[in-house]
Amino acid sequence: CPWADGVLAMLFLKGLDHVISYSVVHPTWGKTSSDPEDKHFGWVYKKSGDKPMTNPIGHGSFTCDDALIPDEFTGVPSVRELYHRCGDFDGPFTTPTLYDKQTNQIVCNESTDILRMLNFEFDELAKSNSNFYPEEIAQELQDLNDNLIYPKVNNGVYRCGFATSQEAYNLAVEELFDALDILEQKLGEQRYLGGEKFTWLDLRLFMTLVRFDPVYITYFKTNKKRLADFTNLLRFVRDVYSMEAVKKSINMEHIKTHYFTSHPQLNTFGIIPAYNGPELDVEATN
Repeated sequence: CPWADGVLAMLFLKGLDHVISYSVVHPTWGKTSSDPEDKHFGWVYKKSGDKPMTNPIGHGSFTCDDALIPDEFTGVPSVRELYHRCGDFDGPFTTPTLYDKQTNQIVCNESTDILRMLNFEFDELAKSNSNFYPEEIAQELQDLNDNLIYPKVNNGVYRCGFATSQEAYNLAVEELFDALDILEQKLGEQRYLGGEKFTWLDLRLFMTLVRFDPVYITYFKTNKKRLADFTNLLRFVRDVYSMEAVKKSINMEHIKTHYFTSHPQLNTFGIIPAYNGPELDVEATN
């Protein structure tokens, strides 16, 4: 999930992972209730060495690797169960969630709010004093997010992938690639979206773009062009990926496994394509 992945990257960027623990669910959605009449599938916890999972209709075999981190504090088997323990039985049972171990309550489950909390609220504990919300360009970044990046790129790929009419898909894909053209030009003139300083909005854009070629061009039919065809967008993704804290948050095997195995209406047999997108770790290949 790009939203949860962005929060994890911010946790690392701020140097807060020594005081705020985190868990990692299995990338394949699993059944969240033992009730045979309950058809909900969502985020479930597994540990390394557990029996491989299938997709929601029983196809495939998706390993439980050593990147999985169960929620050892609550011991819940699923994110849904965590919500239930906090009194929410309606959902949606989404990630990320910021959970307070003192009150045993979910504090927040909106990724944009959690990003801000991690940036501002824990400075006394953070190993890094970096501010990813510079005041001098705050409104510029918010406008860019509200008018372009969130509706047409971050959410735009989902509008393409889950469109249920040709007209809805055509509109979404046109708006997506128009937005990418604008961003390609902008990032040809400056290093980051706000100039020379890396910010929260760069992180949000990166988390969509890093998934673009390995997942979205196939799965969500966003195939007018690849990330690899955008010189400046590809440079931007490689630049952000070179940050150790961001690189640490990216698990391409988990990313691909989640998308291609969790929605059988889009990929019945859970077949995961081979392509991982353009090489991102450029220094490692030189």
